[in-house]
This record gives sequence, structure tokens and C-alpha cells, in this order.
Amino acid sequence: MSWFDTALRWFSCVLILLGSVFALTAALGIVRFPDTLSRMHAATKPQVVGLILILTGAAVQLRGHGNVWMLVLVGLFTLLTAPAVAHLIGRTAYREQRGRDGLLLINELGDEDTDS
Repeated sequence: MSWFDTALRWFSCVLILLGSVFALTAALGIVRFPDTLSRMHAATKPQVVGLILILTGAAVQLRGHGNVWMLVLVGLFTLLTAPAVAHLIGRTAYREQRGRDGLLLINELGDEDTDS
């Protein structure tokens, strides 16, 4: 085993551990945050970054293997679907008025008509 293989193995381990820390913080945020909009933020941003780091670490570990392309597809699918899911969750929470009071400064989607 050469020094290059050892360096790649350590780099892979660091990426996987860092991604696991991001995923752990996302899980703690989902449990600890008080409302749906805050939980949505914790469920999308650090979770996706953590998953991408874990997939990158696994791809470095599996370099030259055919399953690397499957990891790339999983990462791309996650990057494409996470914003859409977060948007739908936020929209549903807004319509059901599940947010904290005073969280929105300007209600652009409100049904109030202004008299002009």
C-alpha cells in the first residue's frame, strides 16, 4: 500500500465522519427546534450537506468500482429533490398556520385587502 492510498483512505474517513456530524446536527435540530419552518431548515440544509459528504467519502473509498456512479446519482437526486420537498413543507406549514407568531414580518401571501 502506497502513501497515496493511505492518504485517500484517511481523506475518505474524514469526509464520512464530517458528513455524519452534519447528519447528527440535522437530527438534533429536527428534534429540538420549536416550529415547522425551523425544523424544515434543519432537515434540508445540514442533512443534504452531510449526505453529500458521506457519499463523496464512499466514492473516494470505492474509486475505480462501478458503484461510484450509483453514489453520484443518489447525490444528484438528493440535490434536485430536497429544495422541492422543503418548499412544499414550508408552503403547507404556512397554509395551516403552523409557524410561530411574529416569525414573518411581511405577509405577502395574506388574504387581507388594503383599501386604497
